[in-house]
Amino acid sequence: MTRFRASGQAVGGVGGFAALGGSLLGAALQLQQPMLWPAWVYAGLLCIGTAAMWWRRVPGRALLLVALACGAMAGAGLAGWRAVAYAKGALDPSLEGRDLRVTGVVSEMPQRNEAGTRFVLDVESAQWTDADTRGRPAVPDRIALGWYADGSSLWGRTSPASIVAASPHAGERWSLTVRLKAPHGNRNPHGFDSELRMWEQGLHASGHVRAGARDAAPVLLGPTWLHPIERAREAVRDAIFERVPDRARAGVIAALVTGDQNAIDRAGWDVFRATGVAHLMSISGLHVTMFAWLAAHVVGLLWRRSARLMLRLPAQQAALVGGVLLAALYALFSGWGVPSQRTVWMLATVALLRLTGRRWPWPNVWLLAAAVVVALDPWALMQAGFWLSFVAVGVLFATDAGMPGEQQAGAAARLLRFFREQWTITLAITPLSLLLFQQVSLIGLLANAVAIPWVTLVITPLAMLGVALPPLWDVAAWAVHALALLLQWLAGLPHATLSMAAPPLWMAACGVGGGVLLAMRLPWSLRGLGVPLLLPVLLWQAPRPAVGEFELLAADIGQGNAVLVRTATHSLLYDAGPRYSLESDAGHRVLVPLLRAYGERLDTLVVSHRDADHIGGAPAVLAMQPGSALLSSIEATHPLQAMRMAKRCEAGQSWSWDGVRFDVLHPFESDYRSFGKPNAVSCVLRIDNGRASALLAGDIERLQETALLIRTPQLLRADVLLAPHHGSKTSSGAAFLDAVQPRIAFVQAGYRNRFGHPAREVVARYRERDVRLIENTHCGAAHWSSARPAEVGCERERRARYWQHREPEEVGRPEP
Repeated sequence: MTRFRASGQAVGGVGGFAALGGSLLGAALQLQQPMLWPAWVYAGLLCIGTAAMWWRRVPGRALLLVALACGAMAGAGLAGWRAVAYAKGALDPSLEGRDLRVTGVVSEMPQRNEAGTRFVLDVESAQWTDADTRGRPAVPDRIALGWYADGSSLWGRTSPASIVAASPHAGERWSLTVRLKAPHGNRNPHGFDSELRMWEQGLHASGHVRAGARDAAPVLLGPTWLHPIERAREAVRDAIFERVPDRARAGVIAALVTGDQNAIDRAGWDVFRATGVAHLMSISGLHVTMFAWLAAHVVGLLWRRSARLMLRLPAQQAALVGGVLLAALYALFSGWGVPSQRTVWMLATVALLRLTGRRWPWPNVWLLAAAVVVALDPWALMQAGFWLSFVAVGVLFATDAGMPGEQQAGAAARLLRFFREQWTITLAITPLSLLLFQQVSLIGLLANAVAIPWVTLVITPLAMLGVALPPLWDVAAWAVHALALLLQWLAGLPHATLSMAAPPLWMAACGVGGGVLLAMRLPWSLRGLGVPLLLPVLLWQAPRPAVGEFELLAADIGQGNAVLVRTATHSLLYDAGPRYSLESDAGHRVLVPLLRAYGERLDTLVVSHRDADHIGGAPAVLAMQPGSALLSSIEATHPLQAMRMAKRCEAGQSWSWDGVRFDVLHPFESDYRSFGKPNAVSCVLRIDNGRASALLAGDIERLQETALLIRTPQLLRADVLLAPHHGSKTSSGAAFLDAVQPRIAFVQAGYRNRFGHPAREVVARYRERDVRLIENTHCGAAHWSSARPAEVGCERERRARYWQHREPEEVGRPEP
């Protein structure tokens, strides 16, 4: 026993600290790889790194370096080996766009909205719908499917009757005709990586159910005993919505009980983020930790009532084990989300150390918990929640806040300690929040001071007890309403949030260090050293073009247009992308975070015309940019006019910013009287600095192209062209391309979109003229500068990672 404890203390010493840190470093480095190595390379790194850790014949001074290197090899090897195993389940590109008949079990509770139902299917078997095709398709074991309603604009082959009749539930076995595609998300600077999220969840394909008149009907084969927890979660969620009529209140209760964050509407999330309490509205590490703490107290109290049990196992150890096990069950019922998983593994690691009698320094305990989480889920390092939670816990460890030895009697002392802990964490993670989200709530300390005890001690217990006593959900709904009123008032205060441009990584790291230094219990002479570390983050401004130059950023927003134009002191956004659903659009999901990351204050938003794939994100952008003017061809009765009065765009309008000229070429005033569809009055904008030029053409078609050739042929020449109508076969005529003579053409279209954009014949016309065609499905967000007019920077190439989907250059385009 003595030798065992000595060995544990040695591992928990300086060498162990270095090895644990090295494992995190190795995993982080492996996650930066654009391409994976062969599996044997990672296996070799893992074996060498693990074996070398036990080699004791290392001089004292070299121990730290050797331990760090060994840990890094082991961490990189384990992460890479798992990644290679994951990659083997990828969808065969030859299966994309082909109808398949699959049989499987719904493995998670479905998500329903106005467009239809989304769910995850564990595939048991698959076959071709064409009887003449030999063999069996190799479909991934786990796929994400959408069953969309007719007229949803998501897919038009499903009849409304099939949506009403067929509502899949967790645990049911279905036989479905599906059409699959590889997980392909948007790639934008500082944007959300949906491909990583699907990779982490083991989803190697997404698709939609084919339930049209020409497709074999979906068949419910019956319920199964599989996934009982998911079935229980779905039943509880549905019961909450049946009991509580107000959807906003019911959504918060459902999120707290079942972990269904989609139950909370977008307006609710906006308020929670603005007040800094969003972490409370989902099953986060705080919820699981508090549940474990309460469960441990209850188990310990009950355990002490039995003398026989006390003789078998001390109450403290029983409480520790019981708290962790019950917290794990709670995390399972709440959906076993990534934040919950991290917290459970961290609690289990700390509990194991205590049960084995090991007394490690807090940095070693902290690193060990992080290393265990990363070993089980290496991709957690790419999630904001991982860094926020572990930095917060590390700061509390370092400042001795919340440690057992600091328990104080009296309500006043505990209240003072609570506020000190909140202030310490807020001060330490503010720079990290600015790096991750480019936004921090200035009233978050006050909001959390009220919300944390109210949600933790009132709303969550009532919501959980409502599973047994449903009337308690009514009480919880009133508690949610009271909190919502306070949060809405706080969110409406002037300067409730602070938004700043995203700083470089090294600068953000210095800022986090400065925040931690200020939060530490040190003499103020030492704490003051944190101020100069914070200043660069607080004063950072994103670089802009030089006077006389301009830049374009064609955002990756799927099927739609959105191009950010920047000069030395001004900014313009041309179109605002599509609406994805009633609760989601390109404005909220892509453009608002993008503009915040760049620190942009838009001078003008140009909405070329009223089609949903151009105007869908405009309300969110205008709400974020109260000083932005609106230039558009939308009619006077359009709903967007109520939010911001639009100036009608007409040919002949022009202005100059910082030596760069902007000209509106289309439509003419007469076009408004004769147009038959919105595309005909798309605002066409030309940008020119005398050395380079760009032409943003909206959705104009052949007739409007011909009109431009007649009216303003001298203004059509441009280095960069935003391909008209996303490369539709009704646009990009030969005469028009000959007049523009672009070097580069941007095509903003959705991956495997149902319109077939860009059309094959249009692509051929561009290539015949040696025009470099930049498709956002290949490139992601595209960066272009007038200072280097022949170069285009692609976000998928700048920040390539091995889990990202790589579309072949020649992809089979679906017919419209």
